[in-house]
Amino acid sequence: MSEPLCFSQVARKMHISDGLLPAPVVIGGYAITSLTTWYSLHQINRQSEPTQGIPKASLLTAAFFVASSIHIPFPPTSLHLILNGLLGVVLGYYAFPAILIGLFFQAVMLGHGGLSTLGLNAAIVGIPALLIYHLFSWRSFIERYFNKRVTTGIFAFFAGALGVALTVILFFGLVVSTLGTGEHADSERVATLGLVITHIPLMILEGIFTTFVVLFLQQAKPQLLEGNG
Repeated sequence: MSEPLCFSQVARKMHISDGLLPAPVVIGGYAITSLTTWYSLHQINRQSEPTQGIPKASLLTAAFFVASSIHIPFPPTSLHLILNGLLGVVLGYYAFPAILIGLFFQAVMLGHGGLSTLGLNAAIVGIPALLIYHLFSWRSFIERYFNKRVTTGIFAFFAGALGVALTVILFFGLVVSTLGTGEHADSERVATLGLVITHIPLMILEGIFTTFVVLFLQQAKPQLLEGNG
């Protein structure tokens, strides 16, 4: 039986800590992450030059790691940039391995999340990044009919915001579905819902941040936004 979830633990930077969830859920998280990692690496190896994306993946893995240490006070908790939308846009299939590595170092060096829940945390942060990558690739069809820069900016904003939104939804669903019944569980559901609501400003902030970064890359080095498929 896992320990009761409490808001102070659950709210730790949208990461699930060790010992909070039942063992079957934790094992399931590792199974999903293993399959997703295999799928991502398989898609990377199908590219003509699989190692070409490693330098930018390494750079953005470091940015993903550093972002978790920059806190934005927002009572009753504090927030930090997640950047999974940006990683999905720029890295494509490299995003999931990059996020997995970044979360590992966050757990070991910063105490964010835990090693037993690394699979779960990677799934709720990394899978949205892959979905965002495919969503962002659709912009090429829209650009045929509208201004390219405007279209890219709109898609970038939704990529950044939706990356956070999907992570929050997965996090909320996972936590609520593993809570039991009773007064304590009801209070924890309310507390978790409060955490979700506090992340709405972060969705907007990540959308704006991702838009600026993507538009800069489009002007300065557009090849970074291409060739990830």
